[in-house]
Amino acid sequence: MEIGFDSFGSAVLDERTGDVLHAEQSMSDLLDRIVMADKSGIDVFGMGEHHRPDYFDSSPVTILAAAAARTEQIKLSSAVTVLSAADPVRVFQSFATLDLISRGRTEMVVGRGSFIDAFPLFGFDLKDYDELFTEKLGLLLQIRDNKRVTWSGKFRPSLNDQPVYPRPAQDTLPIWLGVGGTPASFARAGRLGLPLMVAVIGGETHRFRPLIDLYREAWTEAGHDPSGMRVGLHSLGYVAETTERAVADFQPGHTRTMNKIGRERGWPPQGRPQFDAQAGPRGALLVGGPEEVAEKILRHSEALGGIDRLTFQMDSAELSHEQRLRAIELIGREVAPRVKAG
Repeated sequence: MEIGFDSFGSAVLDERTGDVLHAEQSMSDLLDRIVMADKSGIDVFGMGEHHRPDYFDSSPVTILAAAAARTEQIKLSSAVTVLSAADPVRVFQSFATLDLISRGRTEMVVGRGSFIDAFPLFGFDLKDYDELFTEKLGLLLQIRDNKRVTWSGKFRPSLNDQPVYPRPAQDTLPIWLGVGGTPASFARAGRLGLPLMVAVIGGETHRFRPLIDLYREAWTEAGHDPSGMRVGLHSLGYVAETTERAVADFQPGHTRTMNKIGRERGWPPQGRPQFDAQAGPRGALLVGGPEEVAEKILRHSEALGGIDRLTFQMDSAELSHEQRLRAIELIGREVAPRVKAG
């Protein structure tokens, strides 16, 4: 199993004005964390995409390119590219260029995103939510698989035997489909023969088993090579030297963040009891000491019929740069070996 971490480039905001504080230092710290992940043996780093004041990741490819110049082995991916609000031609060109810069270490996770900020920003209508993604994903895959493209659709000018350059260093640029909890999305990934990245940010992880089975069934029914089927899990988590230390570091900021998002979406308030349930044996949060977290990852994998990649996301907890650096080192040097040993 590959172990990675994802980031949204969380920003520090002035509580009075809402302005971003220390932007240059925050970006420098983020790149230092990616370098630490590379040195610690982490397999993959993913950069999210948001268009909000509390995140720095509105241009993820720019950040990944800077990381490519400072790393040697780690795979560099999006997490996720909000394809519905982007031009698939430019998306492919950007990631193909990144693949050349990184010498073949680039991947992409595409999805619709968990926020809707990109739609009004780029002039798209939310009523076209599903249709936009379906059309643009089809075009992106056609560009990936063909040097010259003939295509027509509803939301973009047609292409008539048009070459799309540059081509990536890899023969086929890996494209994962990022999904939440919609059965149709799981089935679509299987029909298209795409690796599946499941965002599990709450609830009990084992409850995703029927949806992942739906993906596997759709894959088999479509006749794809079984060896290409891959399932990844994106989970909120944090590792410290002990479980007590991890909970003390992570819980207060995580609860504040979840309640902030909850006020936007109409969720009920959360507190310590809800956190403890999520951090428990069956809950989605991966928070604890190295041995405990490794054991929980293996339990999740078994409950889901086997997973191929697990990525941590720590940005929800208002952790310091030093805390995140130490967590990355612990994940790379202590959690990952335990998981890979089974």
